[in-house]
Amino acid sequence: MGYAVVLGEALIDLLEAEQDGDLIYRQAIGGAPLNVAVGVTRLGGRVEYAGSLSGDVLGDRIAAFLRAAGVGDRGVRRVDVPTTLAVTTFEGAEPTFTFYGEPPSYALLAPADLDRTAIAGAGLLYAGSICLLREPFRATARDAWARCGGIRVFDPNVRPKLLPDDAAVTALRYLVEEYFATADLVKLSSADAQVLYGDADPAAAAERIRALGAGAVVVTCGARGAHVAAADGTALLPAPAVTAVDATGAGDSVMAALISRLLSGGLPADLAGWQRHVRFALAVAGLVCERHGGATAMPTSDEVAARWGDI
Repeated sequence: MGYAVVLGEALIDLLEAEQDGDLIYRQAIGGAPLNVAVGVTRLGGRVEYAGSLSGDVLGDRIAAFLRAAGVGDRGVRRVDVPTTLAVTTFEGAEPTFTFYGEPPSYALLAPADLDRTAIAGAGLLYAGSICLLREPFRATARDAWARCGGIRVFDPNVRPKLLPDDAAVTALRYLVEEYFATADLVKLSSADAQVLYGDADPAAAAERIRALGAGAVVVTCGARGAHVAAADGTALLPAPAVTAVDATGAGDSVMAALISRLLSGGLPADLAGWQRHVRFALAVAGLVCERHGGATAMPTSDEVAARWGDI
């Protein structure tokens, strides 16, 4: 099916860790869309990344990382503001993010910066995440979404630290539901559903989103697996048993794995097809949870096969 365009933020994660009794912060390249772009590429898919990167030394590192990973960068715009930092703290393996940098370096891609030829020719477009909270990126994402003639996938990737009050949550819900209504696939976490709808029940969230118009919905539930809803039914799939050390990027790896399967095989015809895709995605996420970091933890197809066999 050709290539995917991944639209969204790239930034630097500062990951909390302990070293010799001291609390330190380890630098890692991240941002959910960047993680997705790298994850798809490592699984054998072709990706063009569209986003804004700072012109500073950290932006240079992100750009070099994308090139080394094999991600296309013709949709990248360099901007004259410092790279946004996401300070990442943990409760167990689960990360919490606090963002620093104003204006955010990741949200400055304008509609005029879009490679519209690349968007129109893509077999798949990914949109979502925190870049949608800010202009001009919000307008850019809407423009790209309207122009895409291929598969459209969406992940709200809610970050509560960026939602200061109930009004902000309501505004985000209205915004993401615009995309839910026309998405072929929506992937979100049960934590996202809790913020958006006040209910962490994955089945209820999936039903609500499907009723808005989404073709299929996958709600990840951490170690419990994922709930899948398609036109012909629903299923709860268990996650493989792993010893998790860091869940950073796990949800992004689920999306990356689903995109890689959609690029190679197109949209599934039924629930059974979606279940096959999601089983593969949960296996990929299990590998990611056994490693430290976001984008650098994304596995190759050979690594997935070595760990889990033919799935």
